[in-house]
Amino acid sequence: MKMNRKNLMYVGFGSLLTLVILVIGGSIQSEEDSVRSIQPKQNKIYQQTSYSTPVPQNAPNFIDAAEESVHAVVHIKTEYERKPNMYDYFYDFHDFFERRGRQGSRAVVATGSGVIISEDGYIVTNNHVVEGADNISVTLNDKRTYEAKIVGTDPSTDLALIKVEANDLPYLVYGDSDKVKVGEWVLAVGNPFNLTSTVTAGIVSAKARNINILGPAAGSSAIESFIQTDAAVNKGNSGGALVNTNGELIGINAAIASGTGYYAGYSFAIPVNIVRKVVDDLLQYGRVQRAYIGVRITEVNSQLAEEQGLDKIEGVYIADVTENGSAEAAGIEAGDIILSIEGQDVNTVSELLGEVGQYRPGDIVDVTVKRDGDIRTYSLTLTDKYGKEEITREAPSEVLSLFGAEFETPDSETMNKLGIDYGVQITKLDRGSRLAQSGIEEGFIITRIDKTLVDNPSDVREILEGKRGGVLIEGIYPNGTVAYYGFGL
Repeated sequence: MKMNRKNLMYVGFGSLLTLVILVIGGSIQSEEDSVRSIQPKQNKIYQQTSYSTPVPQNAPNFIDAAEESVHAVVHIKTEYERKPNMYDYFYDFHDFFERRGRQGSRAVVATGSGVIISEDGYIVTNNHVVEGADNISVTLNDKRTYEAKIVGTDPSTDLALIKVEANDLPYLVYGDSDKVKVGEWVLAVGNPFNLTSTVTAGIVSAKARNINILGPAAGSSAIESFIQTDAAVNKGNSGGALVNTNGELIGINAAIASGTGYYAGYSFAIPVNIVRKVVDDLLQYGRVQRAYIGVRITEVNSQLAEEQGLDKIEGVYIADVTENGSAEAAGIEAGDIILSIEGQDVNTVSELLGEVGQYRPGDIVDVTVKRDGDIRTYSLTLTDKYGKEEITREAPSEVLSLFGAEFETPDSETMNKLGIDYGVQITKLDRGSRLAQSGIEEGFIITRIDKTLVDNPSDVREILEGKRGGVLIEGIYPNGTVAYYGFGL
């Protein structure tokens, strides 16, 4: 059954106090009653009920993994002066947030989870848990509370790295999500409904799922390659841990598929191999280093196989190669079928994006393709989206000043209304600036500069840095008016 996008929900927020009472046969049964011996009746023999269930041989043991995990998973509380617009697109705001304060106040308190990944206080969570927060409070399993600061975020993977000032903290070690198998037992650890340190178990139901939930706020380079499980995950679990039976972190819980906003059997986690790469990038470079092969791809199905005369339904089909991209430079051609990246089989677009997402520009990877029935392996030097192999070490700010202007990523409501999934908006503009002199006004959303797509504020700096000569800027105003501006540097 095809899931409607609106039924795919983030699971990160909401303060809810729930009292669970077990009612049996219309009465509340106490623990004392539950273990009381049943008295024999006349002419009948009854035995005392036994509550000791034999453990099947080779049954999974979650005790060690649970004890390891609960101390490294934290409760995150965020405070906002206003609600983040991105959530309007996915679900009813009131279902996931608790308003506090006097009547009419726009202050918002929301909750989620996070995972400690180092003893000195680095914590990974979902971007949607902390995005736009004015204050972030982290509570450990032992009830210690710290204020946290955002180190960096990556909307394209829905990940964020935050930091508390503490030492000798319990933390989880990374596993290897590439080695995770469908059917493997896993634990989900988080804080649903403000019930701290909750552990649920399930199996891996599928890998490399693309559920199209990140949306326009993530930009055109969004990576969705989720691990799907049937471990119970609810509101408040966002940013929590998905661990294997060894207690190793294999994913960050991010979303559920539900028509009600509550767990309905499907939950999704970001693979830890992507998490590890994003965290390393934010720590080393201050920004995520996204790598590209330089191809336009589509999945191989029976129709495509028949149209292209393919002998087998496998791999990912290359519809086109980017001019001067790494694939073209290595000798890969349109019509080739990518079978694997660095020895990891790829049969879907999500699998391919998930594998490439673990590398940086400048990394060399082996790509195995099929061409006319022959299997060939090429070594590719990956690039960024501008075709550069160098790492960009400059840490961009969410709001940066350039040419007398300040830029921000447009909110999702505006992008959805305009039908765009990339661009940066001019929020402030000096009247004497070069941009203003060209006729641009505040509110204008830049989508391309010199025909190069603009995905976030840092792109503006990268494209224009060192630029000389004429500049062509394309974009759209919030009222839908498309405009083009040109000026010289």
